[in-house]
Amino acid sequence: MATAANMPPAVAEEAALGTERAGAPQRKRGAKNQRGNREARAKASVPLTALTWLIAAIYAVPLLWFLLSSFKPGSELFSYPLSMIPREWTFQGFVDAWERVDFAQYFLNTATVSIVTTALTVFFSACTGYALAKYNNKGTRLFFICILATTMLPTEVILNPTFSVIRDLGLYNSLAGIIVPSVLTATGVFMFRQFFLTVPDDLLHSARIDGAGELAIFFRIMLPLSRPILFTLAIFSFQWRWNDYIWPLIVLNDPKWYTLQVALRSIVGAENIDWPVLLGASVISLLPLVLVFLVFQKYVLNADVSAGLKD
Repeated sequence: MATAANMPPAVAEEAALGTERAGAPQRKRGAKNQRGNREARAKASVPLTALTWLIAAIYAVPLLWFLLSSFKPGSELFSYPLSMIPREWTFQGFVDAWERVDFAQYFLNTATVSIVTTALTVFFSACTGYALAKYNNKGTRLFFICILATTMLPTEVILNPTFSVIRDLGLYNSLAGIIVPSVLTATGVFMFRQFFLTVPDDLLHSARIDGAGELAIFFRIMLPLSRPILFTLAIFSFQWRWNDYIWPLIVLNDPKWYTLQVALRSIVGAENIDWPVLLGASVISLLPLVLVFLVFQKYVLNADVSAGLKD
């Protein structure tokens, strides 16, 4: 049987052209089918996109009303008919919130608690998650189950024993009493453990063969790879600590150690509420959360855990 190797050049070229002509209709049909599939997916995504925008609007309208209300004078907040856009723009609520209350001190207390707790939470969660993922035995599995079991307990259940421990340690009425119980979270441990499980063990074996120690592997390989999880947990942890209200309210007794959320509660009187001051202080308290998210959101990307491995 003749092959392309022993055919004359002219005959081989004509056969190749014939094969190409025969495959052209199939390629055209394939390209047409792909365009049809893309158009069908685009049409199907229109209702989902509209539904997504509707849900976003439902969430955005109350937030937008809250933000715009902070620029209204007190006489306009409850005047009828209600209006979302301020008729008279004013910044007096922000000025009064900063001057009447010791806002700078409360802001500093909250920032200290949030930053220190977030740094410790990320570090210890990464260490624990790495140990549970890469040093797997019966003891670590049992320990991980015990950590997950803590998520099944409501916060109110453990408030009393936690407060007793903090009081016996002499941390009552101090910022350390807020920081220490919040250092390690089951959510952070779970996030790091699940991520480190996806990192190939061959990467660790290669590093050990090259002479890297366990600390070098963790700090120079595992932590850089887990940067998306690290920044994600940092954002959530900062948000949790910044907005925490119940635990600081229980632990803190001296007003000079109050955090922002406890201080905002002190603005609310028994019979009267200064709404412009409360709204202005609430908006100011939101600014650090927005800033943290805008700065770190670009780092919340998928990591290439296969880097450094040969195919």
